[in-house]
Amino acid sequence: MRVIIVGAGEVGSNIATSLNDSHDVIVVDVDPEKIEELTYSRDILAIEGDGTSLEVLQEAGVEEADMLITSTDDDETNLVTCMTAKTVGDAFTIARVRNANFFDTWTQSEGAFDVDFMVSTNLLTANDIVRVVGLPAAIDVEPFAGGLVQMAEFEISAESEIVGQTVEEADKFEALTFAALVRNGDIVIPRGQTRIEADNCVIVIGRPDSVQEFSRTVVSAETSNETREIVVIGGSGIGYHTARILGERGLNPRLIEQSGDRARQLAELLPKSVVLEHDATDVDYLIEENIADADAVIATADNDEKNLLVSLLAKNIGVRRTVAVVEAEDNADLFEAVGIDVAINPREETAEEIIRFTEEGKIENLSLIENRQAEVLEIEVNEESILAGRSIRESVLELPSDVVIGAITRNKEFVVPRGDTVVEPGDHVILFVAADALSDVMAVV
Repeated sequence: MRVIIVGAGEVGSNIATSLNDSHDVIVVDVDPEKIEELTYSRDILAIEGDGTSLEVLQEAGVEEADMLITSTDDDETNLVTCMTAKTVGDAFTIARVRNANFFDTWTQSEGAFDVDFMVSTNLLTANDIVRVVGLPAAIDVEPFAGGLVQMAEFEISAESEIVGQTVEEADKFEALTFAALVRNGDIVIPRGQTRIEADNCVIVIGRPDSVQEFSRTVVSAETSNETREIVVIGGSGIGYHTARILGERGLNPRLIEQSGDRARQLAELLPKSVVLEHDATDVDYLIEENIADADAVIATADNDEKNLLVSLLAKNIGVRRTVAVVEAEDNADLFEAVGIDVAINPREETAEEIIRFTEEGKIENLSLIENRQAEVLEIEVNEESILAGRSIRESVLELPSDVVIGAITRNKEFVVPRGDTVVEPGDHVILFVAADALSDVMAVV
């Protein structure tokens, strides 16, 4: 498949890197330094130019392209590029936008802006934040099989009751599979006698109620396993959507916004939230408002430095859990290194969503793990699959060792995967696959 990507920032570069091995990828950007980086460091074909220019798109081969992905930081540029491409070709167009008005228009009018698939960065990030906040100690949560299955990653603290246990000892849940451990940044496929250590991350796949139950063994005994009191700091687009979704789920978050005009606007838009106008970097104010009693503080300002500062202040006054939006990719590790519980990068979330959509074949859904060291895949099994009509015990003998069958759904019902479970055509199977094994696995499943 011939894919043109307009925008070589963090989103576009990540998409290009993921697709380059299996597709004919061309990247367009106005920045010569980004073009040079892609060309010489990542071996990706890139051309310098403005994606809204028909001449530049034609130079990139838009008339023969199968797909056009617009991923610049400017919504209007992305939409105009899609419209321009449609004047001379029939490429499937994907646009990244932040402005919710564009996304609302597109969802209500099929084909609006000549965009075939639109990704709303703010809404996507807000949903990710809400999923993480709703699961104690989770640092990543993704739904599969229409919500029947959940993948979650937990960081194991020294106070957790499962520290020192083997996977066999910790696995007390019927509808849960221990898919992997992360140690010192490396993926480890666990066996029954693999021991769970402090500071490991554990990746589990299972029925949502079992994942929720497992999360209670991860948090310390003194920590509440429910998140009810939530404070959102920053009335950005992400902050607005986060508060709105939380309100729709029966919670009544407080939202602190410094700008008076924006605070008044949000108060009208968020009837289920308490909107406060103040500077959240004022520690005395945070104490006065009893922010220390919050189960979670979510920093969603449009500025990484402010998100880091308010998160650290919240931690310092006793807030149990902090989640911060971080726009710069290089800052994410810094946030977590200094004590922020979860750092969520909107650009990374957007790239993953687009990669998920562009994957060909039988993949229904996917999640990228630990900088693409592994993927969690949802596939629909067909008659030719190595899994079809065979027990899991038989199938795994012909699969690479770094593959884990995490869950199965059949006719919209969860099926617990055990060695004697027979997979049937039409089943949805959720697999944990190390990156090195991915091509081999997809060739047979």
